[in-house]
Amino acid sequence: MELRHIRYLLAVADHGNFTRAAESLHISQPTLSQQIKQLEHALGVLLLDRSGRTVRLTDVGEAYAHHARLALRDLGTAERAVHDVQDLTRGQLRVAITPTFTAYLIGPLVHRFRSAHPGITLTVQETTQDLLEADLVADRLDLGVGFIGAHATGIDATALFTETLVLVVGPRHPLAATGPLSARQLAREPLGLLNVNFATRLHIDGYFAECEVVPHIAIEANSISALLEFVRRGSVATVLPEAITRMHSDLYPVPLTPPMPTRTVGLLRRNTAYHSAAARAFTAIVHDIAKEHRRRAH
Repeated sequence: MELRHIRYLLAVADHGNFTRAAESLHISQPTLSQQIKQLEHALGVLLLDRSGRTVRLTDVGEAYAHHARLALRDLGTAERAVHDVQDLTRGQLRVAITPTFTAYLIGPLVHRFRSAHPGITLTVQETTQDLLEADLVADRLDLGVGFIGAHATGIDATALFTETLVLVVGPRHPLAATGPLSARQLAREPLGLLNVNFATRLHIDGYFAECEVVPHIAIEANSISALLEFVRRGSVATVLPEAITRMHSDLYPVPLTPPMPTRTVGLLRRNTAYHSAAARAFTAIVHDIAKEHRRRAH
């Protein structure tokens, strides 16, 4: 048995088809079939059910594939450990963030990291917290920035700073010159909000539920930049992290009674993973920027 046998089996399981699996592996279908049969012969069990239109793992195959994926994940970690360059002259780092951090946090983070370590190839992706944690557990990511809360098994989270949500309007909006607004008054105002795929929206919905009011949601968007355009033109008010508001002089915060909730931003990682020199360097920069955020908040 060799590693290629395991990779071939997982490719067939993922594609459900020998032809597509062979194409993805850049080998012929007869070669792939022969290699899978060799693996089954070595183990003395049938790993694939070939009787239907789609090739499926047998029950035994499911159990084997589960452990095989874990083994390949750990081997990948081992390879990165071997190739880790302690002086940071080269290397790779995979980072993910939840969407609102794109607007104010990831830019300074990446700029500072690249300035200090230009030899490191950095991959950054924006995703939901659930997918971020799943990718960390599966070793498809090295680090993530999200929110502290209930986490997937195997995830370690370190608190960075507290993020406050605020109601904001554009310069021509009637609320730009008003004082504190009650939640009941706010419920009468047309709002533009991020959609329910965003963790921010869940916090906002929780606020209204706690205040026992139903908001007037005029626009839902999956883009913070689009939402900012709507707000600047006076169409709607919105709720965003206070840090975003501080970056834009044409956004006006409106005090609320009671105030919007706060949440804790955290650095997430897999607790059993090898952490490269690049990951440790990025972590140090994250903590430096977090200190700056805490100072500005006070």
